Amino acid sequence: MGTTVLGRQEPPEAVFAPSYNWPLTPTARRAYAELLKLRIPAARACLQPELLQAPSSAGTLLVADGIDFTELMISQDARLYEGVVQKQDKRLALLAKSKERTALRAYTLAEIRLHQAAAQVAFQHEIQGAWSLRQSYLQMQDAVRQYPNFLPARKTLGMLQFFIGSLPEGYRWFLKLLGLPGSVESGLQNLRTAARHPHEFQPETRIILALVEETYFKKSEEAVQLATSLATQQPDNLLFSYLLISLHKKQHQTNQALAAYRARPTGAAYLAVPYLHHMAADLLLYQGNYAASERENLQFLRENRGLHYRKDAAFKLYLAAWLSNDAPTARQYYGQINDGGRTVVEEDSYAQRVLEDKLPLNRILTRARLQIDGGYYREALRTLATFHGTRTTQLRDQLEAPYRAARAWHGLGQLDSARLLYARTIALAGQAPYYFAPQSALQLGYLYLAEGQKNTARTYFQKALSYPRHEYKNSTDAKAKVALAGLK
Repeated sequence: MGTTVLGRQEPPEAVFAPSYNWPLTPTARRAYAELLKLRIPAARACLQPELLQAPSSAGTLLVADGIDFTELMISQDARLYEGVVQKQDKRLALLAKSKERTALRAYTLAEIRLHQAAAQVAFQHEIQGAWSLRQSYLQMQDAVRQYPNFLPARKTLGMLQFFIGSLPEGYRWFLKLLGLPGSVESGLQNLRTAARHPHEFQPETRIILALVEETYFKKSEEAVQLATSLATQQPDNLLFSYLLISLHKKQHQTNQALAAYRARPTGAAYLAVPYLHHMAADLLLYQGNYAASERENLQFLRENRGLHYRKDAAFKLYLAAWLSNDAPTARQYYGQINDGGRTVVEEDSYAQRVLEDKLPLNRILTRARLQIDGGYYREALRTLATFHGTRTTQLRDQLEAPYRAARAWHGLGQLDSARLLYARTIALAGQAPYYFAPQSALQLGYLYLAEGQKNTARTYFQKALSYPRHEYKNSTDAKAKVALAGLK
């Protein structure tokens, strides 16, 4: 028997025919391989003859759009935006007129429209982006209905279903207004089907699924293993190196992340990825290598043309100078938090809130936080042992101390101690507008879920959702919602 997706019975998995899911020409396939390595000039050069010979071919247009879209989103260069959107409109017009009636054409129409939606939202054209997202979603649904065995369409539809289904309430009303249904369960089912079977875009699908399962389902070991395998197989692939660095960083494996950063492929053949320097700056900050962290963040700010992570970089520059006891430089960087950038990503929002709340950071707790983020848990506990709160200690610090200790014990696998300190943080916090209590509730939910205590886990996930205002509400709520969906 098959499974049910899109409200009807699906065929058994044996029906998926490998030849049906390899639609690119050899030339387009080579260009796509260069694109995955982030070798943009080589990808364009490889594809150019085919663009001249078959300018309306769906596969050619798909890869051409992927090249432009990747360059725009990674560079965050607003000067490229209008040109990319105009090219997307032309490609969509060519596809609309094309006599080609294939799964690839249906998929390409929806995929280019999705690229356009992401670009429009990223460059502050949110209304147009929302409408483009609606069009892409409905087109991808139709592609899966018409071509149920075409796995690339399931990959993208699954991704859309999952992320729309996991959005916190602050965003869902707008998507509901546009009539965009989301489903964590259906999204995962489509992603897993597309990741399991060979097809043109299977590596891309496996990466998306691994990131989803690492972020929302704590399958960190599997994600790191995949990234390690991909980077080992293609040491000249900058995207795979980026993935490995990022996953090691998320798993608090600072030494491994820095080793991957230093081993990454470099040179003029590759698209510049300024954010790599920002990640390296964080890793060096965790180690206490403040001068090197400062150099990396300054390089990020010089190369970055976008508006995201600028406030966070200024804040991290402030921390490096402040922890180095360089007060004049610290004041300079502190003032730069307000100089530019947006507060869309939570790291930037946090930096701006530190500035606006004017609450002085505690040096001991800040150092412990960085050590925990870097995976230096025993060092963090030694740092925390020097913190002595009093009745006059500000509430934020009273909450942060047990929360940091809980994270350190959690990282060391001492779960009884972690649970006790997470619970203490929640009890002390009340409805204080800081992220320590909601994050404690989220972590307790994960811990009880791992022990099979589903009812207790559900209580804590619901509690994590109940806090009305804190710095990381969007990501905390999304994770709690996905976890609750899995308990149904």
